[in-house]
Amino acid sequence: MSMAVVGLIAGMALGFAGYFGGFGAFLLVAALGAIGFVVGRFLEGDLEIGDFFRTRDDRRDRRP
Repeated sequence: MSMAVVGLIAGMALGFAGYFGGFGAFLLVAALGAIGFVVGRFLEGDLEIGDFFRTRDDRRDRRP
């Protein structure tokens, strides 16, 4: 599935949550979507736990 389709689905979900559930539901769906995105990237191997705890200088040293 392309990133455009994923973005479309996420936008529609946020729109429905905002329309039917109000601003609180909009924030809840957005937060859960962000958490799901990070967990998905972690499970695919694109992220490591240490990426959240390294300083900015450490990240620069890792790049080729």
